[in-house]
Amino acid sequence: MDYKLELVLLPVADVDRAKDFYVGKAGFNLDVDHQASDEFRVVQLTPPGSACSITIGKGITDATPGSVRGLHLVVSDIEAARAELVERGVGVSQIRHFVSGKWEPGPDPEHRNYNSFADFCDPDGNTWVLQEVRRGEPMS
Repeated sequence: MDYKLELVLLPVADVDRAKDFYVGKAGFNLDVDHQASDEFRVVQLTPPGSACSITIGKGITDATPGSVRGLHLVVSDIEAARAELVERGVGVSQIRHFVSGKWEPGPDPEHRNYNSFADFCDPDGNTWVLQEVRRGEPMS
Protein backbone atom coordinates (compact mmCIF):
# COMPACT_ATOMS: atom_id res chain seq x y z
CA MET A 1 0.00 0.00 0.00
CA ASP A 2 1.36 3.45 -0.96
CA TYR A 3 0.72 6.38 1.35
CA LYS A 4 1.33 9.57 -0.60
CA LEU A 5 1.46 12.91 1.14
CA GLU A 6 -0.29 15.29 -1.22
CA LEU A 7 -1.50 18.25 0.84
CA VAL A 8 -0.32 20.19 3.89
CA LEU A 9 -2.50 22.84 5.54
CA LEU A 10 -0.61 26.02 6.32
CA PRO A 11 -2.17 28.48 8.78
CA VAL A 12 -2.00 32.13 7.71
CA ALA A 13 -3.60 35.33 8.99
CA ASP A 14 -4.15 37.03 5.63
CA VAL A 15 -4.97 34.70 2.73
CA ASP A 16 -4.35 37.23 -0.03
CA ARG A 17 -1.01 38.35 1.43
CA ALA A 18 0.12 34.72 1.76
CA LYS A 19 -1.10 33.90 -1.75
CA ASP A 20 0.86 36.86 -3.15
CA PHE A 21 3.99 35.67 -1.31
CA TYR A 22 3.75 32.04 -2.42
CA VAL A 23 2.86 32.80 -6.05
CA GLY A 24 4.68 36.08 -6.60
CA LYS A 25 7.84 35.52 -4.56
CA ALA A 26 8.26 31.81 -3.82
CA GLY A 27 7.15 30.83 -7.35
CA PHE A 28 4.52 28.28 -6.34
CA ASN A 29 1.82 27.39 -8.87
CA LEU A 30 -1.74 28.45 -8.06
CA ASP A 31 -3.93 25.35 -8.42
CA VAL A 32 -7.19 26.41 -6.77
CA ASP A 33 -8.67 29.57 -5.28
CA HIS A 34 -12.22 28.76 -4.21
CA GLN A 35 -14.36 30.73 -1.80
CA ALA A 36 -17.57 28.91 -0.88
CA SER A 37 -18.65 31.55 1.66
CA ASP A 38 -17.35 34.44 3.74
CA GLU A 39 -16.20 31.85 6.27
CA PHE A 40 -14.57 29.32 3.94
CA ARG A 41 -11.86 29.80 1.31
CA VAL A 42 -9.36 27.28 -0.05
CA VAL A 43 -6.21 28.29 -1.93
CA GLN A 44 -4.07 25.37 -3.07
CA LEU A 45 -0.50 26.04 -4.17
CA THR A 46 2.20 23.68 -5.42
CA PRO A 47 5.95 24.22 -5.46
CA PRO A 48 7.38 23.71 -8.98
CA GLY A 49 8.04 20.01 -9.57
CA SER A 50 6.41 18.87 -6.33
CA ALA A 51 3.85 16.10 -5.89
CA CYS A 52 2.74 17.70 -2.60
CA SER A 53 0.83 20.97 -2.34
CA ILE A 54 0.02 23.39 0.45
CA THR A 55 -3.38 24.85 1.19
CA ILE A 56 -3.93 28.21 2.81
CA GLY A 57 -7.33 29.68 3.41
CA LYS A 58 -10.08 30.58 5.79
CA GLY A 59 -12.02 28.04 7.84
CA ILE A 60 -9.62 25.18 7.00
CA THR A 61 -7.62 24.87 10.24
CA ASP A 62 -7.63 26.16 13.79
CA ALA A 63 -3.82 26.16 13.97
CA THR A 64 -2.20 29.48 14.85
CA PRO A 65 -0.95 31.45 11.82
CA GLY A 66 2.81 31.12 11.53
CA SER A 67 3.00 28.00 13.72
CA VAL A 68 4.30 25.56 11.08
CA ARG A 69 8.05 24.98 11.33
CA GLY A 70 10.59 23.35 9.06
CA LEU A 71 8.70 22.29 5.95
CA HIS A 72 11.40 21.07 3.57
CA LEU A 73 11.76 21.93 -0.08
CA VAL A 74 14.25 19.52 -1.62
CA VAL A 75 16.30 21.03 -4.44
CA SER A 76 19.02 19.62 -6.69
CA ASP A 77 21.12 22.80 -6.62
CA ILE A 78 20.83 24.79 -3.41
CA GLU A 79 22.90 27.71 -4.67
CA ALA A 80 20.68 28.17 -7.74
CA ALA A 81 17.48 27.71 -5.70
CA ARG A 82 18.58 30.27 -3.11
CA ALA A 83 19.62 32.75 -5.80
CA GLU A 84 16.26 32.38 -7.56
CA LEU A 85 14.30 33.01 -4.36
CA VAL A 86 16.45 35.98 -3.37
CA GLU A 87 16.01 37.45 -6.86
CA ARG A 88 12.24 37.10 -6.42
CA GLY A 89 12.40 39.02 -3.12
CA VAL A 90 12.39 36.21 -0.55
CA GLY A 91 14.61 36.68 2.49
CA VAL A 92 16.64 33.47 2.50
CA SER A 93 19.38 32.70 5.02
CA GLN A 94 22.91 31.99 3.92
CA ILE A 95 23.60 28.38 2.94
CA ARG A 96 25.16 26.18 5.59
CA HIS A 97 26.27 22.56 5.90
CA PHE A 98 27.36 20.07 8.55
CA VAL A 99 30.97 19.15 9.24
CA SER A 100 31.60 16.78 12.15
CA GLY A 101 28.24 17.68 13.69
CA LYS A 102 28.80 21.44 13.49
CA TRP A 103 27.40 24.05 11.12
CA GLU A 104 29.83 25.55 8.61
CA PRO A 105 29.03 28.36 6.15
CA GLY A 106 28.37 27.62 2.50
CA PRO A 107 27.17 24.52 0.69
CA ASP A 108 28.80 21.17 1.32
CA PRO A 109 31.95 21.31 -0.85
CA GLU A 110 31.23 17.77 -2.12
CA HIS A 111 27.48 18.45 -2.51
CA ARG A 112 26.64 15.36 -0.47
CA ASN A 113 22.93 14.64 -0.28
CA TYR A 114 21.01 15.94 2.75
CA ASN A 115 23.91 18.10 3.96
CA SER A 116 23.32 21.67 2.65
CA PHE A 117 20.54 23.91 3.96
CA ALA A 118 19.06 27.42 3.82
CA ASP A 119 15.92 28.81 5.44
CA PHE A 120 13.15 31.30 4.77
CA CYS A 121 9.76 32.14 6.19
CA ASP A 122 6.45 33.39 4.85
CA PRO A 123 4.87 36.69 6.00
CA ASP A 124 3.20 34.90 8.94
CA GLY A 125 6.39 33.21 10.15
CA ASN A 126 5.79 29.66 8.87
CA THR A 127 9.31 28.39 8.20
CA TRP A 128 10.75 26.52 5.25
CA VAL A 129 14.06 24.73 4.77
CA LEU A 130 15.79 24.32 1.43
CA GLN A 131 17.74 21.05 1.43
CA GLU A 132 20.02 19.88 -1.36
CA VAL A 133 19.50 16.34 -2.63
CA ARG A 134 20.94 15.32 -5.94
CA ARG A 135 18.68 12.43 -6.97
CA GLY A 136 20.39 9.37 -8.35
CA GLU A 137 23.55 10.02 -6.38
CA PRO A 138 24.36 7.83 -3.38
CA MET A 139 23.53 9.20 0.06
CA SER A 140 26.68 10.21 1.92
